[in-house]
Amino acid sequence: MSTPATKFAGKIRAAEARDAARLAELAMQLGYPTTAKEIARRIEETQRSSESTVFVAQLAGGEIAGWIGVFVFRSIAGEPRVEISGLVVDENLRSQGIGAKLLVRAEQWACEKGCRVIGLRCNVIRERAHVFYERHGYQHAKTQKSFRKLLKG
Repeated sequence: MSTPATKFAGKIRAAEARDAARLAELAMQLGYPTTAKEIARRIEETQRSSESTVFVAQLAGGEIAGWIGVFVFRSIAGEPRVEISGLVVDENLRSQGIGAKLLVRAEQWACEKGCRVIGLRCNVIRERAHVFYERHGYQHAKTQKSFRKLLKG
């Protein structure tokens, strides 16, 4: 597990629909356009599932400084593991231990789900993020291409 950082004095809690506008703003900082309405719907979907969730880092004053999404990935090719679906800390609040605290909470959640491995995918251009993950014990496992197809219906 990651070593908790000491600078962040806020709390990590489950995301709520009321956080949606701020989570959408943070997603936009990483180049993922979305709306508060879409985020609110997605939060509600994760709340109905026992195999996915979103945690937020809330500062002492109430502001949401970052978020992390996690889900259980199941495949017949291997044991279940937890995947981080997204992690973002406000660009003005980075390097204060917030991301580290979010990682720790995600790793705790993985253990709560009985998973012994946690993983993530990170864009190849996010070199600062790569260093961050490696500093917290994550190892580069493989390089791959990502394919998507827009489906009708």
